[in-house]
Amino acid sequence: MKKYLLLGLSLILSASLWAQERTVSGTVTDADTGEPVPGANVVVKGTTTGTITDFDGNYQLSVGENTTLVFTFVGYAPLEVAVGSRAVVDASLALDISELSEVVVVGYGSQQKKEITSSVVSLDEESFNKGNINDPSQLLQGKVPGLSVYNKGGDPNETSTIRLRGISTVGANTEPLVVIDGVIGASLNNVDPNDIETINVLKDGSAAAIYGSRGSSGVILVTTKSGKRGGGVSASYNTFVSAATVANEQPIMTPSEYIEAGGNDLGSRTDWQDEVTRTGWSNVHNLSVSGGSDKTTFRVSANYRNINGILEKSGFDQINTRASLNHYALNDRLKIGVNMSLTNRESNYSFNEALRYAVLFNPTAPIRNDQGNFFQAILFDNFNPVAILEQNINDGKRKEMNFNANLEYSLTDQLTVNANYGQQYGDDIRGEYYPRTSLFRGFNRGGLARRSVEDSRFTLFETYATYATGFSNVDLSVSAGYSFQEEEREDFYIELGDFPSDALGYYALETSGDRVTGKQLIDVASSATPESRIIAFFGRLNMTIDNGIFLNASIRREGSTKLGKDNQWGIFPAVGAGVDLTRYLDLGTFNVFKFRAGYGVTGSLPNESGLAQDLVEYDFQEGGRARLTRAANPDLKWEEKAEINVGIDFAAAGGKLSGTIDVYNRDISDFILERTVDAAIYETDRRFENAGKLNTKGIEVALNYQVANGSKFSWTPGIVASSYKTVLEEFIIDEQMRANLGAPGQNSTSMVRVAVGEEIGQIWGPVFTGDVEDGSQVLKDVNGDGNLNTAQGNALEDDGDFEQIGKGIPDLEIGWTNQITYGNWDLNAFFRGAFGHSLVNTFRAFYEPIDPGAINSYNRIKSDKQIPEITNAQFSSLYVEKADFFRLDNITLGYNFDMSSSSSFKSVRAYFSVQNAFTITDYSGIDPDPVLQDRGTVDNGGRLEGQPDVLSPGIDRRYNYFTARTFTLGLNVGF
Repeated sequence: MKKYLLLGLSLILSASLWAQERTVSGTVTDADTGEPVPGANVVVKGTTTGTITDFDGNYQLSVGENTTLVFTFVGYAPLEVAVGSRAVVDASLALDISELSEVVVVGYGSQQKKEITSSVVSLDEESFNKGNINDPSQLLQGKVPGLSVYNKGGDPNETSTIRLRGISTVGANTEPLVVIDGVIGASLNNVDPNDIETINVLKDGSAAAIYGSRGSSGVILVTTKSGKRGGGVSASYNTFVSAATVANEQPIMTPSEYIEAGGNDLGSRTDWQDEVTRTGWSNVHNLSVSGGSDKTTFRVSANYRNINGILEKSGFDQINTRASLNHYALNDRLKIGVNMSLTNRESNYSFNEALRYAVLFNPTAPIRNDQGNFFQAILFDNFNPVAILEQNINDGKRKEMNFNANLEYSLTDQLTVNANYGQQYGDDIRGEYYPRTSLFRGFNRGGLARRSVEDSRFTLFETYATYATGFSNVDLSVSAGYSFQEEEREDFYIELGDFPSDALGYYALETSGDRVTGKQLIDVASSATPESRIIAFFGRLNMTIDNGIFLNASIRREGSTKLGKDNQWGIFPAVGAGVDLTRYLDLGTFNVFKFRAGYGVTGSLPNESGLAQDLVEYDFQEGGRARLTRAANPDLKWEEKAEINVGIDFAAAGGKLSGTIDVYNRDISDFILERTVDAAIYETDRRFENAGKLNTKGIEVALNYQVANGSKFSWTPGIVASSYKTVLEEFIIDEQMRANLGAPGQNSTSMVRVAVGEEIGQIWGPVFTGDVEDGSQVLKDVNGDGNLNTAQGNALEDDGDFEQIGKGIPDLEIGWTNQITYGNWDLNAFFRGAFGHSLVNTFRAFYEPIDPGAINSYNRIKSDKQIPEITNAQFSSLYVEKADFFRLDNITLGYNFDMSSSSSFKSVRAYFSVQNAFTITDYSGIDPDPVLQDRGTVDNGGRLEGQPDVLSPGIDRRYNYFTARTFTLGLNVGF
């Protein structure tokens, strides 16, 4: 690693710098107001040499012969001025209503928005979602067409499920690649939402191909806030307090209804859902100090979050600190930047299972018996929900630290070299303890303890050079570079039982009777990843012709140790072109109409290392032996995505209407899957191989309209919409059933059909006719053969009476933003909706039928879809519901106080926000949000089985967290 760093530094420091130069200076002002424009970019045309204006709009820059200066600033049209023999060059910038001059961060550099030929969306702080935002991905929810962000229920300890343009892989990483301040693969958990300045989303293959084998699921580029040059020192304090309340509870029988239906009256009246939930009060504090001189800028921040969920004992305390330092030297030719961040989170994960058992538990049972102990009936799958929360422990601590150092040096006016080195560390420890008195899990083991530790490290070194020049009416930029990435991870897990005392919980593992007596109930596992490295060489060309024709191309050659030794290297090309037709045609009301098209190839790597290698495990049978359990595959390669994207960017004259339309087609092939193979050839029957193919077609639209833009009142609504369809074209099994419904009583029931040549997301089952006989549903003879075959194991039989009864993936997702200002007031109302999807309401499937043999001990769901005559549980179309919804996701009202006469405060803003204000839907469950992947059933409401299944969307599981409605009062102060 050191040799690569020294090589980059030697390239920077060894080149000749000096040329025939002189100094020019001037002031940049607003053309309408005459006010100075601080922070404007001043660049020598055709080069990367430049500076920015200070707080008063002044600049100073060394230039060569025959120089033209380009002045740019966000929201203003670029201005080119020939210097000639002048020593003073002033510039007056006019507002750019199209905003296509905005500089957008893309992979390894930036481009003006008008030059981009791929599908890229850029959001700044003003566009982010507001309120109680604790996960940075929630800033984007509903804001980017094609980007789905869902956190089912809103568990504060659960990260959101993120999908960009649907399913991007079956056997590898489904989440977009995150790049924070140039560090590839950085953790979103290690950046506080208050510290984010912009987020750019690279949606299509031509934009993401520069990131090679990690870009198939899209790329999210995060730029954190930094100090401004020449802006002096400033500080800000942001704080809010929020109250999260239960938005919806499961509809169940009241005690009187329960008794009337035949339930045992135990004498009490207990609202169990109310007992395990609460008003979750949270408070957040963010303090930052930033500043800068002409040579050095800095920003430091500290963030404290005390977050409490609506489920008792769920939430976390988190401290995050971040610091950035930038220094400019050698007449602004050298820029040195350093970023550091540290996060320390202590979480109480609580038990989502308490929510499920609060639905089931007898509503006439007391919380405690006369002796003061928790009341508990000895029944199958029936536990006192309050006891689950009060008796047991489920918590953890996570620490993350990252830093990176960046050097940017202009060797000449045209040539710039960049070097970036970074590391990220993660340390996660979790613990569970179930005492001997806990019937939920510890009773049968004499107390049960679980401990797990995971330690990870990621290292990055990249260097690249950019050459920019111009001739005639052509501007050209060429970049080439090298990337080195290395990751390591190790973990440890232990489970023990039979403890003599519960006093020390999981801190006294050595007292376990399992260990002392040698019982075979101990569960121990430990692992470390094999060597995992990525090495890549990449290049890119950007060309602008006549300020109206734009060409982009890139290529990346990359190798990964996660792949087979004979197939570790791959090539990822991309090409794109665009033209602003208004440069050459009279399009009437349009002052911008850019047509663009791009093609790119990206890859995807598995999360695990060593899948291409032999796996040898130790077998304790027959006296103990090492046994090959998975064969190596030297030809294992990356998953590959090839994508074509065609788009239009437009703005109508006057700037009131603007928008984008994108249409895409993507083919994803060579999934990395574990398959059954011939043991006679491979010495074992398991092996990872490449197989399968998906095709996704979709359309995305974003529209903004400026209804009013006066000095006193403004209103700008915007809408984003997306739709896609994914078809499984090839797979290792032609047709199969997935997504098991689970216990009790329905372990043989699978709910999702996956078939080659058909669309992903089919919820599959028998069809309820509406009639009931002897307490059971009368099901439809789907194939009309006169023979009813609805046994779950026969779902795929030729004579099976099953069909598609729902669709797990939405046909349409929309987001509607309204930004309104009136004087010192501002209002942001954001609506979100999804249409065309269904959900399996598993609560109804299990607990709605009133079984006479069970109603005396278990409560039941009571919905308007309930049919009282049904007493036998049977999965069918009756429990699959359309889940279309339209929701006021976030509404924020703020007031900006006039601080013009204050010598202490620059700005003061107070605001009130409501999240999940209301939802319009016919879904009878608690949350109609789509479920894009299935995490399977649980063992007694506990540990999840396996990895999420992206081929099984649409299952609303019983362990989902309840949905919250959150009220937030906040204050932003600038000093």
